[in-house]
Amino acid sequence: MSMLSADVFWTFSLHASPQGERITRILAAAINAVDPDSALKRVVVRNGESLTISDRSYNFRSFRRVVMLGMGKASAAMGSCLAGILGRDLDSGLIITKHAPDIHIPAVTIMEGGHPIPDMSSLEAGIKTEELVSSLGRDDLLICLISGGGSALVTRPVEGISLGDIQSLTSDLLTCGASINEINTLRRRLDIIKGGGIVKMSNQATIASLILSDVIGNQLEVIASGPTAPDPTTGTEARSILEKYKLENQVPGNILNHFKTCPDNPKPGDSMFEKVQNVIIGSNLQAAQAALRQAGAEGFSPYLLRTDLDGEARDAAFKLATFLRQTRITGSPAPPPACIICGGETTVTVKGTGTGGRNTELALASVGELADFPGVMLITLSTDGEDGATNAAGAVVTGETFKRAARKGLQPWNFLERNDSYTFFSQLDDLLLTGTTGTNVNDLVFLFTLD
Repeated sequence: MSMLSADVFWTFSLHASPQGERITRILAAAINAVDPDSALKRVVVRNGESLTISDRSYNFRSFRRVVMLGMGKASAAMGSCLAGILGRDLDSGLIITKHAPDIHIPAVTIMEGGHPIPDMSSLEAGIKTEELVSSLGRDDLLICLISGGGSALVTRPVEGISLGDIQSLTSDLLTCGASINEINTLRRRLDIIKGGGIVKMSNQATIASLILSDVIGNQLEVIASGPTAPDPTTGTEARSILEKYKLENQVPGNILNHFKTCPDNPKPGDSMFEKVQNVIIGSNLQAAQAALRQAGAEGFSPYLLRTDLDGEARDAAFKLATFLRQTRITGSPAPPPACIICGGETTVTVKGTGTGGRNTELALASVGELADFPGVMLITLSTDGEDGATNAAGAVVTGETFKRAARKGLQPWNFLERNDSYTFFSQLDDLLLTGTTGTNVNDLVFLFTLD
């Protein structure tokens, strides 16, 4: 993957700002720090006939076959990099991603899956995954490349559960405000690939998983629903999520029955994970830290607020906008010009029929809070370049956004009520349209106080 140019971040408000050029370089630094190629090469090193992954070495001559399996939005870029390292020692592989790049990786099949709702291509990918992994044996080495999006891109429902059942549940969970942790707690119990499923079906093969984290806290069982990780959650926890969001009467009966009777997935400490190495190669924190370093180089006072932002996007918007105003007034915790960053993932309870995602919703909810307030800018950024089901990475808000919208007859509250944040910012030319970035380490929010 090539480095992302700062030029892809330009919007109306950034063009209008004297600091716009510096800000675009900060945004680009965040994405480029978690470029899959660079992230993988930081932990994977070849030494002759051996491959060192973090603190563990694998001698190619000790294995009958070396096989690659990638699943997630960043898996194609990761796979291309790994294939270059392995060369002729890579026997075969399968990669499932959202947007298959126009590249050829020798001995590797690249497939596309559905996202954020799994579709027939996701099911086909799940079948191919099961076939590949089930063909392995104890003398084989499987290198998994896991990144966000894998839960939807690859699905292989357990017996008695259909693709339609999975689609219905996923749709309900994505619109009710459930967190990704909660969504994947349910997914792990409905799919033979998730919740350690790859390990279970690998016939005791040696497994090394290189993981680009898109979840708060880098919880292995949550990233792509933990195909090579133990599952610490229980059936009781899964059922309580349905109760919490009042979904018991909405989800298919097959799913309710399955949750009542299915056994737990393998737990931490299970002996089946003795030949498994899980390594986080990139995270939200890395992206935030790189942006902070660039901010300092650009003359901003850098400050990391948090990397565990969650909850409803609208609630987060109120808190962050309030914090931004106070920082501009007091100069604390960072004197102007300042770049304050927080990372994480918010949720949206969808009640309208508009177009948008959690990042543009957060931005839209901050418009009124920052109205007519000078010297501030709030930018939301989904690191994969895709906010929800849209082609936007996020949006830009300043103290002028409310007035600009009013001149066009746009009322932020009306768009918020319809969950139509994409349309609102599109009409203001303040959507971040980076294109697919090839990586995925969750979301960032940038709070700027300006000269």
